[in-house]
Amino acid sequence: MNTPRGDGAAPSETPSADSPGHDGAALPTASHQDGEYPRPQLVRAAWADLDGTWSFRHDDDDAGRDAGWSDGFTPTHEIVVPFPPESSASGVAASGYHPVVWYARSITEDDLAAAGRSDDAPRVLVHFGAVDHRADVWLNGEFLGTHEGGHTPFTLDATRALTRSSDGAHTLVVRAEDDPHDATLPRGKQDWHEQPHVIWYHRTTGIWQTVWLEAVPATSIAALRWTADIRTATAELDVRLRGRVPEGARVRAALRYDDEALGTVVVDVHPDANTVRATVPIARQRNGQAYEELVWSPETPRLIDAVVTLLDASGAPIDAVSSYLGIRSVGTDGGAFLLNDRPYDVRSVLNQGYWPESHLAAPSRAALRREVELIKELGFTATRLHQKIEDPRFLFWADRLGLLVWGEAPGAYAFEPLAVQRLVREWMDAVERDASHPSIVTWVPANESWGVQHIAADPAQQAYARALADVTRALDPTRPVISNDGWEHQNSDILSVHDYEASGEVLAETYADDDARSRLLSGFGPSGRRMLVGGAVDRGQPVMLTEFGGVNHQPGVERVDAWGYSAARDGADWLERITALYDAIRASQFLAGSCYTQFTDTLQETNGLLTEDREPKMPIEAIRRAVTGSEPRGS
Repeated sequence: MNTPRGDGAAPSETPSADSPGHDGAALPTASHQDGEYPRPQLVRAAWADLDGTWSFRHDDDDAGRDAGWSDGFTPTHEIVVPFPPESSASGVAASGYHPVVWYARSITEDDLAAAGRSDDAPRVLVHFGAVDHRADVWLNGEFLGTHEGGHTPFTLDATRALTRSSDGAHTLVVRAEDDPHDATLPRGKQDWHEQPHVIWYHRTTGIWQTVWLEAVPATSIAALRWTADIRTATAELDVRLRGRVPEGARVRAALRYDDEALGTVVVDVHPDANTVRATVPIARQRNGQAYEELVWSPETPRLIDAVVTLLDASGAPIDAVSSYLGIRSVGTDGGAFLLNDRPYDVRSVLNQGYWPESHLAAPSRAALRREVELIKELGFTATRLHQKIEDPRFLFWADRLGLLVWGEAPGAYAFEPLAVQRLVREWMDAVERDASHPSIVTWVPANESWGVQHIAADPAQQAYARALADVTRALDPTRPVISNDGWEHQNSDILSVHDYEASGEVLAETYADDDARSRLLSGFGPSGRRMLVGGAVDRGQPVMLTEFGGVNHQPGVERVDAWGYSAARDGADWLERITALYDAIRASQFLAGSCYTQFTDTLQETNGLLTEDREPKMPIEAIRRAVTGSEPRGS
């Protein structure tokens, strides 16, 4: 029997014995992964990890393409993928201006075998988790394709190019371009200065998430999208197919929780369509007195396993994948944030997703799990991924261990047509990638008027903010959307405020009661910015303090460039300050949630609850007590 989900225990790798893949091999159980698989909600039994040592070369003069480097080049470095070349973990550690870089790696027959290539799975796909910002890819000198968008994945078909080698040796080449001075790029916290300053960090150029191979049938399952509805007791599935769909093809979706079958549905696929929608009824959820036994929340992060199979006209499997979903709802009403139709106090922490040795890439896959565990140990129920679209394996652990996540777009700095096009395209891809994760409960396409610095007075920038929020709702109408986190809201479902007031007493007065709420929303906010612009009105939305705190404390180290919004004398003073700020929030009659800045120190920002090495600055139970207002566990 599989380990029951929802107890926070470490998952096993127990396969689904009755869930064969296209080649008859047992599929892994998606909710019981070990955190290695790069695409956790569409899982096959075989894949080849291409992370590790690659050849590398800077191309500051952008001469490589004309010089024929796509057929191979003389490397100047070895680099450890997926760590950015600016980071020490990469082995290159070149943090200056290098707008163009090249990578190369051999693909062996062992790699192809590990990817599962066979007569039943002849097509070989190469997947890139993220390459910042633009990537061109060749295999054996044949151009596979290009992708733009530094935080989103892409897939290229390598099948034909593999036939160009007669000796079984294959060379994969990647050219990445990321102009450090281009303000139209969705860059988030990547600095345009040569070295980090104030709240900006080292740039990330090139490959920074996993590269991997996968073999699939000629017609295969390319993407899944889950939407669970607790009110109708159904799970809706959208399936996108790759390749020619044969006559009479069908898709079967089967749901299971532990050893209990929850529901199965089979739907026809039209031969002229590459998408199909299936609605799976979950009969046991119709018992209103028992429906919470399967509902997902941070306290009970129950995941429902799924096997999705593409069948031919005879009922034989063409392709099969395993997946998972969570049954939960989110929304707003009456000034409250709702989780599963009930008010839920969002207690969040700002997470930059940055490590000193590896920058935007996690130093290990285990580190992604540890991030989630530490956030929960500190007493938080949520995290705001700040100016970064995080590795999907982080979201898996948030799903698995129970952590609410606010998904946020990395901002561009300019307002011009190219910046609008780039950000909208990349953000749409990010929403599509992550929409099935139950942990994600809010979308944040813009932050603090980045890229729309004159939104208070410019109708064009107001239109952009409205459109960005609305296109998010068009792609995903199931989650609240914040049009501009912090201030100058257009059509936000949650009115978020950034306030770094250092005094708990002053903070308590600002957020005391309904009169204080009216004063806040009717004029200028704490940062001297209007809270509502462009004709937006207060519709009674929930109000959340989504950035506050930022108290500087440097135990055992003193950076001369240390930066925070206020500073503590020592550890005891630091805890007192944080406690006073949280006491003010807890006393508020209208705040529906909060987000403390920040989870860890990040370079010159020394205002984290943990050091940059993920060590708590004071005993973790003391920090938890400040955050939650409760006594330490076991006291």
